[in-house]
Amino acid sequence: MKNIDTGKLGENAVKEYLLNKGYIFLKSNYHSRYGEIDIIFENDKYIIFVEVKTRKKGSLVRGIDSVDIFKRGNIVKTALMYLAEFKPQKQPRFDVAEVLINRMGECEKINYFENAFDMEELGAFF
Repeated sequence: MKNIDTGKLGENAVKEYLLNKGYIFLKSNYHSRYGEIDIIFENDKYIIFVEVKTRKKGSLVRGIDSVDIFKRGNIVKTALMYLAEFKPQKQPRFDVAEVLINRMGECEKINYFENAFDMEELGAFF
């Protein structure tokens, strides 16, 4: 599988996972000059910005570990652009989904990290 196919497989699996939890889908692949947010959802309390990291089983680096301080900063900046554009009335939340796929290219497991990071921890980054 190509990386683009792998990434889309992971995003689709997480989208289905969150829809099954009753979340409302808003947007995929929102772009700004700072980068991209993979998936945006909302629930009764939050607008949820989800970074999806898809890994093949046995990968050396976990998906959550690849979302470093610089990536987080770019996600937050992109989220701020989204918030300015669409003006939702809910609190933002930043989640990370780690998707593991097997050799057949099938989703085997989703590790979902709610509130994986927040804007306050990035204060020095801005």
